[in-house]
Amino acid sequence: MAAVTSVSFSAISQSSSDRRAFCTVARNLGFEGSRFRSSFSCHYVGVRSSNSTSRMVIHCMSTSTDVPPTVADTKLNFLKAYKRPIPSIYNTVLQELIVQQHLMKYKKTFRYDPVFGLGFVTVFDQLMEGYPSDEDREAIFQAYIKALEEDPEQYRIDAKKLEEWARAQTPSSLVDFSSREGEIEGTLKDIAERVASGNFSYSRFFAVGLFRLLELSNASEPTVLEKLCSALNINKRSVDRDLDVYRGLLSKLVQARELLKEYVDREKKKQEERAESQKASETVTKCLGEPQFVGQ
Repeated sequence: MAAVTSVSFSAISQSSSDRRAFCTVARNLGFEGSRFRSSFSCHYVGVRSSNSTSRMVIHCMSTSTDVPPTVADTKLNFLKAYKRPIPSIYNTVLQELIVQQHLMKYKKTFRYDPVFGLGFVTVFDQLMEGYPSDEDREAIFQAYIKALEEDPEQYRIDAKKLEEWARAQTPSSLVDFSSREGEIEGTLKDIAERVASGNFSYSRFFAVGLFRLLELSNASEPTVLEKLCSALNINKRSVDRDLDVYRGLLSKLVQARELLKEYVDREKKKQEERAESQKASETVTKCLGEPQFVGQ
């Protein structure tokens, strides 16, 4: 978007400092507080009138582009969408993930694709496994994706389609997608073309999506991952590195969930003991409080 503003006024002199000052004023007119990034260029035209004074005309052009929301904006959107407390074991990782995904999304070369969606859904479901409430878990998912200004239903639908497709594949047919036609095959071909052209933003979620495809197609041989990466023009070393990080995260989550379960069980047992103690105390109090009759 571009806007051109002309400012004209009479002046006895036209020093460079005057011009800089006027340009500064013009630069700030009408843009302060708006969510735009603006760049300005100024052109000066000197006009001499009959009374020997000078007239200076400033043409200022502003080109503006939308500024993406900040990480703080995205995190605030999430907190507004889901206002209930989240146990720290889950919340800490969720906050880290939403920051990472925010930074991924606003890269110039980023474009959502179903493999990325499958990867995120896989990570989220693994992270939130064992969450006390299924309803709350899905509400958190909805709030998380909407905070990034994306569609949570698209993530779920794409993940389901890819999972169903992968279950019907063999290791050889999985890596041979380029020779076949179909919706998923077309998606994978498009990814391969974008990678080759340099118009692709690789991420850990994408790596996890590839891992999930291999897992569902029972492709356990390391060579299958190598062939799939080659077919997609993806650097296998990056995928290996990110899958190692993912496996490490899962291992830590398993340990953390075990500790959480032990804590919940202990608290539950303490509550039961307190309830029994309270009940016994009430029984004693009731008995002591009843009137005692002594036989004549």
